Amino acid sequence: MPLHEEIIEQLVATAREARESAYAPYSGFRVGAALLSDDGEIFTGCNVENSSYGLTCCAERTAVYTAVTAGVQSFLAIAVAADGVSVPPCGACRQVLSEFAPALPVILAGSGNEHRMLTLTNLLPEPFNSDFLHSPATDPHPND
Repeated sequence: MPLHEEIIEQLVATAREARESAYAPYSGFRVGAALLSDDGEIFTGCNVENSSYGLTCCAERTAVYTAVTAGVQSFLAIAVAADGVSVPPCGACRQVLSEFAPALPVILAGSGNEHRMLTLTNLLPEPFNSDFLHSPATDPHPND
């Protein structure tokens, strides 16, 4: 389904607004995300850093977890707005997003007025998915 330019602009603006809430005292690199559900609801997230760096959570995953907590698991697009240049989601975020929408359009925006769009399929062409969990090699009860 193609996204209308008005929707893209709304998602980018919402992601930029979410970026303002980021907690990034260590990197100073703020990121916001706006995730569009099938029913038109927008869920936001921002990065939340931690002094134990591995416990940091990215904006994209924060948005997904917020949506899932609200009972929503079907998505049409995500916009990611970062300080400076546009950046794609990290590998962990790509994997989490692929759990719900493997071909999700991903709109990337930096501090300027321009944005670009990719798909999650471009960013993560072969995600790990539930098909691998049910393969003969991993099935503990192959004859059931």
